[in-house]
Amino acid sequence: MQRLYLQFYLTILVVLAVFVGAAALLWRLADDDARTPQYFEVAAELTGALLPDADAPAREQQAAVESLYRKLRFDIALYRPNGTMIAMAGKPPPRFDHRNARQGWRRGPGGPNFTLLLPDGRWLVARQVRDRPISPTFWITAFLALVALAVAVGAYPVVRGLGRRLERLKAGVEQFGNDLGARVKVEGRDEVAALAQSFNRSAEHIEQLVAAHRMLLANCSHELRTPLARIAVAASLLGEGADAKTRESLKHDVEELDQLIEQILLASRLEALPTLEHREPVDLLALAAEEAARFDLDATGQPVTVSGDRTLLRRLIRNLLENARRYAGDGPIAVSVTADSGRAVLEVSDHGPGVPAAERQRIFEPFYRLAGGSESGRGSGLGLALVLDIARRHGGDAVCLAADSGGSRFRIDLPAVKDTR
Repeated sequence: MQRLYLQFYLTILVVLAVFVGAAALLWRLADDDARTPQYFEVAAELTGALLPDADAPAREQQAAVESLYRKLRFDIALYRPNGTMIAMAGKPPPRFDHRNARQGWRRGPGGPNFTLLLPDGRWLVARQVRDRPISPTFWITAFLALVALAVAVGAYPVVRGLGRRLERLKAGVEQFGNDLGARVKVEGRDEVAALAQSFNRSAEHIEQLVAAHRMLLANCSHELRTPLARIAVAASLLGEGADAKTRESLKHDVEELDQLIEQILLASRLEALPTLEHREPVDLLALAAEEAARFDLDATGQPVTVSGDRTLLRRLIRNLLENARRYAGDGPIAVSVTADSGRAVLEVSDHGPGVPAAERQRIFEPFYRLAGGSESGRGSGLGLALVLDIARRHGGDAVCLAADSGGSRFRIDLPAVKDTR
């Protein structure tokens, strides 16, 4: 896309070029057609006074024409009223047609021609010699071109300065997308400065709103954990005489609420951080094996080292395994880690009902659940959203594919690093 300052500058240059061209054209038209009859009459009277009478010998008229040529440095030709040449001095003039001749300046081969009708009916055609000074039209055009060039040179720093300010404003707006504390520098007192001030005010308001939202979320999550703890204690005090199914259901609900709060807090913390807080080499296969053991599963494959946040990568694997356990039913769950073209590939496959092709991308959206998920209480819709967010923060991606033997296969692709241990 063409830069804004270039559009401004090219517009100025086009306007200047049109102005110079129009001025030169008007001058040329005026040079040809705007001569007053009085001017022609005076010139004809004076020229006629310098020439012999029309009935003078041809030799005498030739001598007079040559004298004018030497004094005026014009190629001159003298014609009778019927168009017959009487005398000539200098280079031969262009062909003369007395039937279409009229007084005034005309442009022709070799330079401009000046045609006069003398009082006695003769025609005098004079052509400016090439070594004469250049036509005034040229000088005026050159002067206007110099003015245009000066304006263009003077306008460039102004337009370029405006373009740089807009570029800095654009960079500040883009930085705000990653850092809510970013602000743009206010330069000058014009409309661009007013736009920068308006952006800073809006950015500050947005930052305050987001901070208040995060504070509310953190406080709510903290306050929710207090009654959850009391419910968990009460459930443990029900004793053996209580309904085992009720106790188990209550315990399961408490665990699920606690997990939901933890995921909400993690999502909120990730939202506030544009990049990872710290990185370290992580053996992805070893980490997957640790998490798989919590679900009585085995992780297969080859050791691959990635650079990232161990806690976040552990949460990514755990969410995938919890999702697989939730939807796999009684079918087996496979966990594998492989290396592929400098990438670490983690795959978690199940033998559940699978995910329709049209919804394989949407399941990574926050709080999105498949049809029937809300009624069955299967998950909160945050687990897979966190998986995708964590993968992308590590320079990778997450996709949902169809498993070869039915069910779903979640594939996590991360950049691998050489293990220096």
